Amino acid sequence: MPKGYLAIVLHAHLPFIRHPEHEDFLEEDWLFEAITETYIPLIKVFDGLVKDGVDFRLTISISPTLMSMFMDEHLQDKYIRHINKLIELSWKEIDRTRWEPSFFKLAHMYHNGFLECRRVFVDEYKKDLNNAFKHFQDLGKIEVITCGATHGYFPLMEVERPASVRAQVKVAADLYRKVYGKTPLGMWLPECGYNPGDEEALKEEGIKYFFVDTHGILFGTPRPRFGVFSPYLCKNGVAVLGRDMETSKAVWSAVEGYPGDYNYREFYRDIGFDLDYEYVKPYINPDGVRINTGIKYYKITGAGNHKEPYNPEAARDTAAYHAGNFMFNREKQVEFLQGRMGDRAPILVSPYDAELYGHWWYEGPQWLDFLIRKIRYDQETVALATPGDYLKLYKKYQILAPAYSSWGWKGYSEVWLEGSNDWVYRHVHKMTERMVEAANTYKNANGLLRRALNQMARELLLAQSSDWAFIMKTGSHVPYAQERLREHAEHFNELYDEVKEGEIDEAYIKECEDKYNIFPEIDYSVYSS
Repeated sequence: MPKGYLAIVLHAHLPFIRHPEHEDFLEEDWLFEAITETYIPLIKVFDGLVKDGVDFRLTISISPTLMSMFMDEHLQDKYIRHINKLIELSWKEIDRTRWEPSFFKLAHMYHNGFLECRRVFVDEYKKDLNNAFKHFQDLGKIEVITCGATHGYFPLMEVERPASVRAQVKVAADLYRKVYGKTPLGMWLPECGYNPGDEEALKEEGIKYFFVDTHGILFGTPRPRFGVFSPYLCKNGVAVLGRDMETSKAVWSAVEGYPGDYNYREFYRDIGFDLDYEYVKPYINPDGVRINTGIKYYKITGAGNHKEPYNPEAARDTAAYHAGNFMFNREKQVEFLQGRMGDRAPILVSPYDAELYGHWWYEGPQWLDFLIRKIRYDQETVALATPGDYLKLYKKYQILAPAYSSWGWKGYSEVWLEGSNDWVYRHVHKMTERMVEAANTYKNANGLLRRALNQMARELLLAQSSDWAFIMKTGSHVPYAQERLREHAEHFNELYDEVKEGEIDEAYIKECEDKYNIFPEIDYSVYSS
């Protein structure tokens, strides 16, 4: 019997980006990079563990926007074209580096890796990675949970709040049921953003638990008896879990975190920027903008500009060492906590953005593989568990009202509401007000009217995505985020005017439906009272 439990939670999310009007579109590469560098490497880790008979339990939240992009045939075909270009480029790199032994070896590594990505994507999972995650959930190895429909930031949904939160939760739960064949056990609140009362929408959909950041638990009422090392129940019975800071710091910290080790691969040195422009031009953005290709030949080396060739063997050994260190620290943490929690075993909740593993931290999937194997065979103090597993262990949990909170800078929504992005909300709030008005006015609509109302709901949900405000705050790809917000507002308001005037343009509806085809079975009445 373990003395405590470790719940590793990977949050997989990307905004819905789909541009069929362009053969290539820069921001679509975010999905393609994540498939190649994060999702397929994680799938291969899970597959290797299953084949080796290693028991494990992890939690993965897959946002409905990402789930929808996985299923989209247009994006699937674009990804195949993308990976084929990387296979071609890496083959050229094998030839170019034939007299440079260190780089020649790495060129072969990338070429073989890209070939394997295409095999896994096309042959093994038939172009839809939902099939992979469902497979591992059905085997009892991972617990797939959901997120807000478009990663809308709940605490700032101030106008028609119950309807807005309900729509984000219900549309997400409905899509999950369609893809996974059951109700999701848990939900990742976008950006861990919690406003008291949001749990009511979760209960309506049968969701059993959600997460908040550390201070959402510690500042809850009454004082939490076990800190963040136990779930708590909201008054309506939905469970809430808080992030453990110690495990987070071990990975996330820029100073102390594992990914900064000098043996690991340097993210910021890529041949898309390093090599001659004419050579890489066929493999970068069609507008001529240099971008990352994923082929990187250097290790972090040190704090300065001097970089040495990457050594995969040394990096792998470092990942194994770091996995052992992480496990050892969790053993000591659990032993310390157990003596202070009576007969209740602590749970350490360790949430991370999934793209940390592989994309930002190239060795992250290796580290996770080593960690799972070490926990399974090298000790008996800590066991892997999902929140769903842990909630079955005890009959009673303390009742707690979590505090308003988020993760991110200062922990109280500032990332998503400050000078660069505050203008967003007057538009989104007005759209929400009009959506609720229309849904209550035109109940049981059919035909073109129903299509118009459903598309209005899609445009509102997409406008609510927290990604646009986040991008404006960070200063990267700002014009794209601003344009997306404006486009969704324009589509919504044009449709609203047509509905009010009773003159609906079917061609315009179809244009909007074809471009933003997410949630094909959406029902606008989710916004009605």
